[in-house]
Amino acid sequence: MSEEQRKILDMLAAGKVSVDDAEKLLSAISSGETGQGEGQSGSPQMNKSRLKYLRVVVEPDAENEKGDRINIRIPLKLIRTGLKWVSFIPEDTRTKVNEALRDKGIEMDFSKMTPDDLEELVENLDDLTVDVEGQEKVRIFCE
Repeated sequence: MSEEQRKILDMLAAGKVSVDDAEKLLSAISSGETGQGEGQSGSPQMNKSRLKYLRVVVEPDAENEKGDRINIRIPLKLIRTGLKWVSFIPEDTRTKVNEALRDKGIEMDFSKMTPDDLEELVENLDDLTVDVEGQEKVRIFCE
């Protein structure tokens, strides 16, 4: 996310501009950036177009044939969009969410997570496999 886009979202969160005005400003900025970064190998746009889904696959252990098979495919666009909408969550609610995460041992503040942080997480999520008490295998990966 560019600095200009961040400023527009900050103004929207502070109530300095309306949603319609923010949308118009963001559209104007994005139309000015359309040709940038295309065709460069290793660019963020190249990585975004290559990985499209977060997959979660649960398979029963070979000895447990009665277990359910689960295959979830989440579009990464949905996750990226959700990250942008975090700025619209009221501060007191974000504080409660962060406290609940900390209580569970997760030190994360989504309001401070940048799109670059998300892209780095996606790129490094090659293939995570978790065995659940010898009964199921959970695989998490991007494709």
